[in-house]
Amino acid sequence: MHTSNLIAYVVPIFMLMIACEFLYGYFKKQNNYRLNDTVTSIGLGLMSRYPALLGLGVQGLVYAFISQQFNLGLLASYDLYVWVIAFVLYDLSYYWLHRSHHQIKVLWASHVVHHHGEEFNLSTALRQTGTDFLFKWIFYTPMLLLGIPVEIFVTVAALNLIYQFWVHTEHIGRLGIIDYILVTPSNHRIHHAQNKEYIDANYGGVFILWDRMFGTFIDEREDLKPIYGTSKPLNTWNPLWANLEVWNEIFKDTWRTKKWTDKIALWFSTPKWRPADVAEKYPIKKNDLSQFRKFNPKTTLYAKIFGFTHLVFVGIYTQGVLFSSASIGYVDLMLITINIVSLMVFASFMYENRVFVYYFELIRSITVLLLISIGYFNFMPEVVLGYTVLSAAVSGAIVFKDKFFSLSEAR
Repeated sequence: MHTSNLIAYVVPIFMLMIACEFLYGYFKKQNNYRLNDTVTSIGLGLMSRYPALLGLGVQGLVYAFISQQFNLGLLASYDLYVWVIAFVLYDLSYYWLHRSHHQIKVLWASHVVHHHGEEFNLSTALRQTGTDFLFKWIFYTPMLLLGIPVEIFVTVAALNLIYQFWVHTEHIGRLGIIDYILVTPSNHRIHHAQNKEYIDANYGGVFILWDRMFGTFIDEREDLKPIYGTSKPLNTWNPLWANLEVWNEIFKDTWRTKKWTDKIALWFSTPKWRPADVAEKYPIKKNDLSQFRKFNPKTTLYAKIFGFTHLVFVGIYTQGVLFSSASIGYVDLMLITINIVSLMVFASFMYENRVFVYYFELIRSITVLLLISIGYFNFMPEVVLGYTVLSAAVSGAIVFKDKFFSLSEAR
């Protein structure tokens, strides 16, 4: 049970809105899009759909078990009032999930992906985690206990996520009374800020009322512009590392600290807390906002183009997968997932001007061609074959004929 099919219908609208926002900012001389940041954001969003398609986690099993064994049947109808209650209850559950994401390290490890972006635009909304299947189901089980039908649950979940897209923009200012009721761009800019005056606030998905009720609301100030990103900068475009960075820190600190109580406590501590012995021996450098500089390594023009074509292929292909996942064999779906992740990781290396990526890309292309030849990648095989041949040709030309290219010439 997941929302991928519903989200698939609005992805083209999301892309159109991103294009419109970019053009608006460009012509108003207020552009806040960078190609490397945008490719990473959209790539993370596309990658985030695959864990659900692969059935990772226990969410579906738990929901099915509750619906069958512990369903109280209090909201089991499809009447309009059930839809309304379900929508409100989902957002309330989301508020507590989101707030917990910022207060419990093991949950932050999953959620941090959404906050790495140092720009704030509509593409930032697509920076979604690939590991939220591990725990988020816990916060929504009460809705299933009440008997809310699965179809309603899935629909309101998708609507909640879709609503949150438009609030990721700097081009919409204050909206008067709406700012007091709903999550708006002004409210949500604060949530993404790393300024100490704004940190850990405005957790609502649709209704900002929860933050006002539970004391976590902070208003946007005209004299204090938000600085986006995380206090510990990611400093890479790698979408896979974005999903694993904090998990890596947790496992390392668990191994390094000597006290067993600390080994357990750090998993459930606040995100900033670390055992004293580990923090002293392995300090982590945080941002000095007075000297803050966005991560923006230079790279070559053809690297930018090649990385962008990766995103275009991944976007088109993933859209097809979302609509047809039921007809794709599981092994093929696993291979597709690995291929998609590899493409986006290699695109990130291109935007970091890492020359070795073209060797990796050539190996990836040859591997996919071999798998196609023995009967795998049966979904949209012509598209996969066409782009893989193109990618093999380009990466091969760069690797074997580098006299026509300057691999170190960055722009």
